[in-house]
Amino acid sequence: MKTLAFLGKRRSKTSKPYSSSPQRKSKQQPRKSRTTGLFKIKIKPIARWNPRTRQIVDYSLIFFTVLLCLILLPNRLPGMELLGIGPNWLLIWVVVWSVKRNAWQGAVAGIILGFLQDAMTYSDPTHALSLGLVGFLTGLMQKQRFIQEDFISIALIVFVMSAFGEAIFASQLVMAGDRNPTDIWAYYQRVALASAILSSLWAPVVYYPLNRWWQKLKLAEQN
Repeated sequence: MKTLAFLGKRRSKTSKPYSSSPQRKSKQQPRKSRTTGLFKIKIKPIARWNPRTRQIVDYSLIFFTVLLCLILLPNRLPGMELLGIGPNWLLIWVVVWSVKRNAWQGAVAGIILGFLQDAMTYSDPTHALSLGLVGFLTGLMQKQRFIQEDFISIALIVFVMSAFGEAIFASQLVMAGDRNPTDIWAYYQRVALASAILSSLWAPVVYYPLNRWWQKLKLAEQN
């Protein structure tokens, strides 16, 4: 009888770990609360940001997008090349900037980005003239409300302005007088067509995020 009682006590002791499942569940509850707490983190709307914070973010976005366009300009990634020519990323950026602003702001942005392109490539002839005129004309088009701001119109503007910018650059080479004008125009006809097609196709990649940010920033400043 004593042995049976001893075995019974022994079984009861061994059965205690299996009865401690509520304690295990209680230990797992704080983990669930931690994971759910991570999803409660939300970013404040732009309208509630400090005006100085909005300005810093805006300048930082402008700086990094221009820097990214400068990095992509000499590179030839898959799908970004036609007849050895790639998209003119700086011209795309100037068009996207000038659509939202007046003609002089577009011209200043084009001249600055043209000098940056000269620093990366050859400065004779300069790219500042062509990009400055592109920004100026795009600002005039926005001011006169000749366009509707969507992907199709932006791609069409980039196509026309890319061909116009290449024509301005080729005319500078012709005016230099050190090359045959017929050879220059024959070469830049192919360059202008390839650059215009690729630039218009990739224009929405630059236009969509910048346009979305500037729209939210404008609404926040109005409120």
